[in-house]
Amino acid sequence: MSIAGHDSIAVMLASLLYMVLRQLLTLVAPKHRSDDGAQIEILVLRHQLRVLRRQVKRPVYRHMDRALLSAASRILPKGRWGAFLVRPETLLRWHRSLVARKWTRPHRPPGRPAIDQEVRKLILQMARENPRWGYMRIKGELGKLGIHVSATSVAMLLRRAGAGPAPRRGPTWRQFLKAQASGILACDFFTVETAFLKTLYVLFFIEIGTRRVHVTVSTTNPDSSFVTQQARNLAMSLAEDGTQIGFLIRDRDAKYPRSFDDVFASEGIRVTRTPIRAPNANAFAERWIETLRAECLDWLLILGPRHLDRILRIYVQHYNRRRPHRGLELQVPESLTPVEEADGVPDVERRDLLGGLVHEYVRAA
Repeated sequence: MSIAGHDSIAVMLASLLYMVLRQLLTLVAPKHRSDDGAQIEILVLRHQLRVLRRQVKRPVYRHMDRALLSAASRILPKGRWGAFLVRPETLLRWHRSLVARKWTRPHRPPGRPAIDQEVRKLILQMARENPRWGYMRIKGELGKLGIHVSATSVAMLLRRAGAGPAPRRGPTWRQFLKAQASGILACDFFTVETAFLKTLYVLFFIEIGTRRVHVTVSTTNPDSSFVTQQARNLAMSLAEDGTQIGFLIRDRDAKYPRSFDDVFASEGIRVTRTPIRAPNANAFAERWIETLRAECLDWLLILGPRHLDRILRIYVQHYNRRRPHRGLELQVPESLTPVEEADGVPDVERRDLLGGLVHEYVRAA
């Protein structure tokens, strides 16, 4: 009708074609036959469906719609699947998902079920308030309360929370040193390479409470007699100053003989050897060695033992008296202060640069 426009001949032809179409439909489905009428109704519905397909780009299906269409696709032959709004592969995919959902069990995350939050807090509280309890003891105590948790779960929870096994739970080396700092003395060796590639060994002691350092003379052969004599000298020095020491921390170096420990044991000082795998046990001594090297030794060329002993005496005096320590106020170090040496050596100029960086210039080797 639209193509015909206002042309009379086209209008007559269109009217004739419409009458022919109407008579054909009447012959195919007379009014007294209900089956044929149903076929015409299906034809009308199909045509309206095609009209809707041209208007709707992508229909939205619910789960019930997908289930119904998937079930209907199994009844209709594939040649009649053109009645659906979706493509055949979409129907097959829907059906596969329904079958997979039927046979798939409810999803559960892998591993053991998580421990309840209240039970976790209770386990950590038990471990914190009872340092000697291991995970088996905690598991048993929970069983008395009617809470059933495996020992492995308790051990994993304690490990994630940073609580080690029962024998190791307790004060760390940092906590121990902080609590007993006023009565702890630490010692260690450090080496210095001279200008002639000769290795010098120096034994020093540091009081953890006051950070006061005691340095012995350097030697090329730190044998047992040398180490024992230095221990005697320090013991007498501490007795003269009235310093009360209860513990001496040293590492497991073969340079320390049994006589070295006996000297301090006679003074009532308990010698504690640091464990092999506890680098923080003697951290104060290691830190002082790093400070000594960074502020003094790395800036100097050591010529021999006497030269090194002078440098160490000057630096230790500076460190003990001029450096700020716990409980002491910050003091500005003096510059270019002459220092009289005990062995009659001429004065040595000492300069403090860059807030404590010490440069030593010795006029006589």
